[in-house]
Amino acid sequence: MDVALISDTHIPSRASHVAGPFRERIEAADHVVHAGDFDSEGALSNVGAMAARLTAVGGNMDPRIGLPDRATVELGGVAFVVTHGTGSKHGYEGRVADIVREEAGETAVGVAGHTHEVLNTTRGGVRLLNPGSATGAAPAERATMMSATVGGGELDVTVHEA
Repeated sequence: MDVALISDTHIPSRASHVAGPFRERIEAADHVVHAGDFDSEGALSNVGAMAARLTAVGGNMDPRIGLPDRATVELGGVAFVVTHGTGSKHGYEGRVADIVREEAGETAVGVAGHTHEVLNTTRGGVRLLNPGSATGAAPAERATMMSATVGGGELDVTVHEA
């Protein structure tokens, strides 16, 4: 199963669209995970139209969109806990790892955004992924996303830049 991991699109406040090569990856994916900060209902609708299936959470810029703060989805035998990661950059990894443990335990993978910085690490036994900003919205230096191949409980992650 091919999963597109994106976050922090910030459309229209900081960007106008998702990069073309990313649109192709999103449209081709079996499932799309968005870790918040769509920035508008229109951006949520546009990503939803691109996605075969979408799991999404709201970020600190999404108070009126009506998305949950956390979501858990199992894909290819891998449990993903999705949250935005809102809060200070200090303690970010620990905060997100704690949310993953609360929601699904240490075997789940956390997907979060907020920092606009790519992250693929393990914190306290919990794997954490941050795809950065799919539009390159400030403070990102470039547009990034991740794709993940999942199956049989295995996960292989690739970072893409536009």
